Amino acid sequence: MHPPLTLHKHPACAEIIQEFVKCHEDHPIAKFFGKCTNLKIKLDKCFRLEKEMKRKANFEQSKKMQERLKAQRAARKAQASENPIPE
Repeated sequence: MHPPLTLHKHPACAEIIQEFVKCHEDHPIAKFFGKCTNLKIKLDKCFRLEKEMKRKANFEQSKKMQERLKAQRAARKAQASENPIPE
């Protein structure tokens, strides 16, 4: 099963999506007997590549966020050690 075939969500796969939808429209019965299978395989590969690219981008973004949070924690810890709260 593939995700919804909306062009704005999958710009990298837009051309293949259009071909796949056209194949289904042009061959309403033959699509059940493998007429559009080659396009489906291309579409699945494109979705996998797209997902991998998103996964890498998210991972890089999370690394930057972790570094930023680590720096903030270190700054707070340094500030707390310089200015202890009187009891």
